[in-house]
Amino acid sequence: MHIAVAGNIGAGKTTLTRMLSDHYGWEPRFEPVVINPYLEDYYQDIARWSFCLEVYFLKQRFKDVLDIAKTNHTVIQDRSIYEGVYVFVENNFRQGNLSQRDFTTYMELFELMTTITKEPDLMIYLRKTVPSLIAQIQKRGRSYEQTMQLDYLKGLNERYEDFIFKKYKGKVLVIESDNLDFEHVPTDFRYIVEKIDAELFGLFS
Repeated sequence: MHIAVAGNIGAGKTTLTRMLSDHYGWEPRFEPVVINPYLEDYYQDIARWSFCLEVYFLKQRFKDVLDIAKTNHTVIQDRSIYEGVYVFVENNFRQGNLSQRDFTTYMELFELMTTITKEPDLMIYLRKTVPSLIAQIQKRGRSYEQTMQLDYLKGLNERYEDFIFKKYKGKVLVIESDNLDFEHVPTDFRYIVEKIDAELFGLFS
């Protein structure tokens, strides 16, 4: 089984992926942020480095999807290949950070990849408002994120809403997470687990 955790920058995807992996005994697959050689350059000059950064992520996520398809156990993935396309790449294109030529090339590459892949069995969407995202980004203090423009973050949130509720064809569990602290409050984490159990196993508390 393939589970994906979706959500904007600062939504808590990596933390929830780790916690659910520990809870269920699922294999975690984390987004390769640290090893992306374009990331710091990207936040300094988004228009210059958008295509390079997004192709790198697409390549890595495609490798992950192929690997996951070969497994005989459950894998939980921190951000899916679909978000990279319909949220981050589309946001950069709409904001003028990606040319029409680069966007068309990228989409053609993605469409070829999806001819041999399928959606996750469940996508868990950590839904947060922009103020909550900003608070979390400031709290964790990653230097390359502190220069992020507010309009960029807002654009990503708008694209997430469009992607989850209008474009994505797979099964989605939406978690309203503004008022949840699932990392530190056990009842908040249990609330999420019970919702996942209900979706995957038909169990209700």
